[in-house]
Amino acid sequence: MLKYARYLILLVLVGTSSVLGTLLCLLRPFHPNNATLYGKWVGKIGCFILGVKVITENKHFWYLHTPCLTISNHQDNLDIFICGSILHQRTVSLGKKQLLFFPLFGLFYWLSGNIVIDRSSKEKAWQSMAKVKKAIQEKDTTIWMMPEGTRSKGKGLLPFKKGAFVTAIAAQTKILPIVISEYVKTINLNKWHSGTVHIKFLNPIETTGLTEQDAGALTQKAHDLFKSELKS
Repeated sequence: MLKYARYLILLVLVGTSSVLGTLLCLLRPFHPNNATLYGKWVGKIGCFILGVKVITENKHFWYLHTPCLTISNHQDNLDIFICGSILHQRTVSLGKKQLLFFPLFGLFYWLSGNIVIDRSSKEKAWQSMAKVKKAIQEKDTTIWMMPEGTRSKGKGLLPFKKGAFVTAIAAQTKILPIVISEYVKTINLNKWHSGTVHIKFLNPIETTGLTEQDAGALTQKAHDLFKSELKS
């Protein structure tokens, strides 16, 4: 019962915050800090509603190495609250085009400067990656991507798609890995204190001097790194 009450409150939170966030975006459309302010606000309140405690390790890496390309594992829709609660300034995400069709939230997501990827064709997907490169190189913006491409839903780490790593190499930017402990099967939303999520920032992965031919090996290196950390 408590679980579904929480979901209902979160739905109201996201809807209300999206309206307020859209009004802010109309004053400064596409500013990267719009997403940061929204993410922190919704994330921290959302985690409180969920009864989830978030513990971070090495978060100072984010202050030392931005702008960069940030990657994390993707488990559930609750990632929006868990990841949002730790957002650093001038950070936006790369999200699926379908997000734009969510009532209230979709308009805010677009106006806040997040980058939308259209996977209907390979050409359109690579155009989105070009926007990521430009945002990092020219707009002092950090991009958060989830290279699994979809939620794992408690099934463990899924294979990484290569797009994020090709983009990082093209931009010659650091990749900052953020490993989120597997929480889908461990938190209990029917308890007042539902559980703890650990988030660990790892040393950045350098791409300087790499070429597109190195993207496959870089993708596998990152996947192995995440797999090892999640086991520990």
